[in-house]
Amino acid sequence: MSAVQSVQRAFSVLRSLSVGPAGVSEIAERTELPKSTVARLLSTLVDIGAVEQSDSASTYGLGETLVELSAAAAPGRNIVSISRPHLQDLVDLLEEDAGVGVLDGRGVYYLDQVNAGQEVQLRDWTGETVDAHVVSSGLVLMAFSSDEEQAAMLADPFSPWCERSITDPVAIIRRLESVRRDGFAWTMEEMAEGINSVAAPVFDPTGSVIGAIHVHGPAYRFPDPDRRDAITRAVVRTAARVSKRVAGSLEP
Repeated sequence: MSAVQSVQRAFSVLRSLSVGPAGVSEIAERTELPKSTVARLLSTLVDIGAVEQSDSASTYGLGETLVELSAAAAPGRNIVSISRPHLQDLVDLLEEDAGVGVLDGRGVYYLDQVNAGQEVQLRDWTGETVDAHVVSSGLVLMAFSSDEEQAAMLADPFSPWCERSITDPVAIIRRLESVRRDGFAWTMEEMAEGINSVAAPVFDPTGSVIGAIHVHGPAYRFPDPDRRDAITRAVVRTAARVSKRVAGSLEP
């Protein structure tokens, strides 16, 4: 059996288990593979955690590793559609642009943005990447990344985007600690003069950060000092709702 055939047959076994746990004989019937081949494939899939064997050893089901991989992949594909109605709610509430971004190396790639339609409107950053250290989404994504990912991002010097950009590694590390503790990040004219933003993290079912919800606006009106705390709570709440939707635990 070639390597390609082995992979194809392994996927056939996994697909057969997507409809429910089964024993070797039933899996063989579902896949039209010999029982000996099914048994051999199941043994390997159990070893790598893609399949789990029941306590009685008579049936097999999809394993935790496969579930985690699926959960990690689905948010990447669906986070835009999941977050879109929540971004719209945020825009309706705050009357400023709201968006969602993901980590892209040492930057933030903006997946989607809902515009508020204000007379003075900032540009739509959808489809563009901005250095993570100068925007609230980036600080959130850096702060909640793994230690290894964070170390890699901090390994090279940071470039300023404008006069207020923070590039000192020690200052950035301290800031990331604060963001992780608080659960959100604000940036005040650090990417460009006249633009402020706030962001909060979106998590997958395993607790890993997979994105960030942000709101930004012109510095002359955003944030209204009297509403800053309320704005922060709204963004954090929205990110939490998107996280729950990603995990499948919140109804649309």
